[in-house]
Parts: sequence; structure tokens; C-alpha cells
Amino acid sequence: MTVQLTLSTDRRADGGVVLTAVGEIDMSNAGEFGVAVTAALDAGAEPLVVDLTAVDYIDSAGLACLFPHVERIRLVTGPMLAPVFTISGLGDLTTTR
Repeated sequence: MTVQLTLSTDRRADGGVVLTAVGEIDMSNAGEFGVAVTAALDAGAEPLVVDLTAVDYIDSAGLACLFPHVERIRLVTGPMLAPVFTISGLGDLTTTR
């Protein structure tokens, strides 16, 4: 079963790029999420802000899409996902807020 995930990329007034995810990220759609992260970075968006404040759930497949890019991304998370990033160690490798 595919979990609903919506992805959008926007450019901020300062020229930075934000990839916003809404829904859940799991093995059924992590590929799509990973492609979006890589595409934004390949387009020159560094650091890429990945806004996950509207993500209700992320599993190891979703986290695996972020680890290769920790030096090039900044994460924005809400209180629901903050413990996941702490436990996984991702919060120690990139900026989260």
C-alpha cells in the first residue's frame, strides 16, 4: 500500500531552496523522496532546506535518503519527528530545528 506523500520545491526570497514534504515517508515512497532531494541538490540548491514539519511518520527508508547528503542539507522538523532524528543520529550530523 502506498502512503500519501506530497513534495514541493520552492525558492525563498534569499535564493535558498526548500523541499517541503507532507504526509508519511516510508519504503513505499522513499524512492520518490530520495529523487526529490537529489534533484534539488543537483540543481545547485546548497544548503537545501528539507522541511519535514508536516511529515507524520518517517521510517528507516526515508532516513536513508537523507544520510548521504548530511553535509549539504538542513532539516526542519516538528516535535513529532525530533526524537527520530535524535535516536538515528541524523540530528548530530546536520542542522535540525
